[in-house]
Amino acid sequence: MEKIITIKDEFNSLDTLNKYIKTVSSFESAKEYDNWDVRTNAHGQMQQCLGLKKSYKHDIMVYFENKNTLKMTYIIPSKTLHAYFGKSQKRYRNILEIIAGTIKDIILAPAQGKAFEDIKQVFLKISA
Repeated sequence: MEKIITIKDEFNSLDTLNKYIKTVSSFESAKEYDNWDVRTNAHGQMQQCLGLKKSYKHDIMVYFENKNTLKMTYIIPSKTLHAYFGKSQKRYRNILEIIAGTIKDIILAPAQGKAFEDIKQVFLKISA
């Protein structure tokens, strides 16, 4: 689940977005390094993102693609669970990854979609 949103100019930094989230919603938010996609900047350093947590198993990673364009991606907060139930980029997967993918599609997908939509509504209020 991904969504790209163009936001207003006054919200074009992670710090201002973090302050906004903490004032208008009950979601936990923190500025952290992108350990999931491991994006790097021009200097080879890991880029930062904003992590919004709805519960212990639903999290959204938000980062800037351009100056005023946010990209939101659903992630699972636990690194171990994200490895099995997250989006796998491998061409060949082992049997555990295939079973975990089936479980995710059947059981977890509806709850993940609802959490993503709830958090997305906060960002739609500041879209341009």
